[in-house]
Amino acid sequence: MLRFWVVVLLVLTAATAPLAIAQAPAPAPRQKPQAAPERDDDDDDDDKPTMATNANVPATAPVITIKGLCDAPKTGATTTKADCKTVITRSEFEKLANALQPGMPPQVRKQLASAYPRLLVMSKEAQKRGLEKDPHYLETLKFAKLQILNQELTRKMQEDAAKVPQADIDAYYKTNGAAFEQAAVQRVFVPKTKKIESKDTASDEYKAKVKEGEDAMTKEADDLRARAAAGEDFDKLQKEAYDAAGIPNNPPATSIPKVRRGNLPPTHASVFDLKAGDVSPVIHDPSGSFFYKVQSKTMPPLSEVQDEIKTTLQSQRMRDMQQKLQESVSTDLNEAYFNGNPAPPAGATKGKPGDPDDKPAVKPAAKQ
Repeated sequence: MLRFWVVVLLVLTAATAPLAIAQAPAPAPRQKPQAAPERDDDDDDDDKPTMATNANVPATAPVITIKGLCDAPKTGATTTKADCKTVITRSEFEKLANALQPGMPPQVRKQLASAYPRLLVMSKEAQKRGLEKDPHYLETLKFAKLQILNQELTRKMQEDAAKVPQADIDAYYKTNGAAFEQAAVQRVFVPKTKKIESKDTASDEYKAKVKEGEDAMTKEADDLRARAAAGEDFDKLQKEAYDAAGIPNNPPATSIPKVRRGNLPPTHASVFDLKAGDVSPVIHDPSGSFFYKVQSKTMPPLSEVQDEIKTTLQSQRMRDMQQKLQESVSTDLNEAYFNGNPAPPAGATKGKPGDPDDKPAVKPAAKQ
C-alpha cells in the first residue's frame, strides 16, 4: 500500500514538474603513481580505466534500501527496529522510472532514486495523519487522475497514429508528388532600393530619393534578367546588382543545388513550372526583386522520402483522432458565473469599513 501511494505521488510530480537533469560533476583527475608497477607487455588493456555498468545487477537485487521505514506489521506479527526497512529492487525501480519517463537518462534516474526515500517518508507520515481522507487531497487526486489519464491516452493515440499503413504512404507519394520534386536553380537578388545616406528619414527629400532609388533598381532587375536569359553568368550579375544598389557587402551565392517547391516563398513557387534552362520573369516582393534559372529538376524515389511521409501522416492521423474525440462533445459555460464578480468569502460583511452596515460578526459566547 505504501509503495502504491508513492508511485501516484511521483507520477503527479512528474506530470506537473518534470525532473531536472542535474549537471554531472567533472571527474577528478587521475593521480599518477610515483612508481608504476611492472605489467605484462602482452596485455595492453591492464592500465585502461574501466567504466561502471549495471548490466550485471540482477533484476531482484536491491537498488534502494531505506532503513527505519516499513509498513505496520500484520496482526500478531512483530517487527524489530533492525528489521524495519523498505527495499526497492532493480525491477521495481526500473518499472517506476520507465513509467515516469521512458528511456530516463542515468543522471535523472539517480536523482529520482535520491528523492524516492524522502517521498516515501513524507507519504508514510501523511498516512499516519489521515490525509488520505482529507477533502483537499481527494479533490487534488481526482483532478490529477484526469491529467494522468489524458497523458496515457495521448501516449496510446500516438502509438496508434504511428501505425501508418504502407498503402497510405504509397498513395500520399503518388498524390503529392509535386511537393517532393526537387530543383537545382540559380537565383539573383536585386535590392529594393539604392543605399541612401540621410539622417532625416521623414523629410520629403529623403522619400523622393527612396522612390527614385526603387525605380532605378526595378529597371536594373529587368536589365539583369534580360542578360541572364541571354546566357550571362549569374554570379557576375549578382555582384552588379549589389554594386548598383551601393551595398558594399559580399553578394549572396546564386547557386541553390537542391530546393523544393515548399521551400520557396509562395510567390516564387511558379519557378517549378519552368523547364530546365528557362529563366523566370522578375519576381517582386517587399525585400526586392528576384529571378531564377532552372538547371535541373528531379523526383526523389519513394525510399528517400518514405520516413518524411510517414511522419506527416502520423501527425495528421493524431490530429484527426484528437479532433474527432473533441467534436464528440459540446460545452456550455454559465457566463453569469464566469464573467461575474467573485462571490465574497463566507461570513464576509457588505459595505466598506466605516459604513453603517459594516457591523462586526457576533462571536459565539464562550462555553462555561
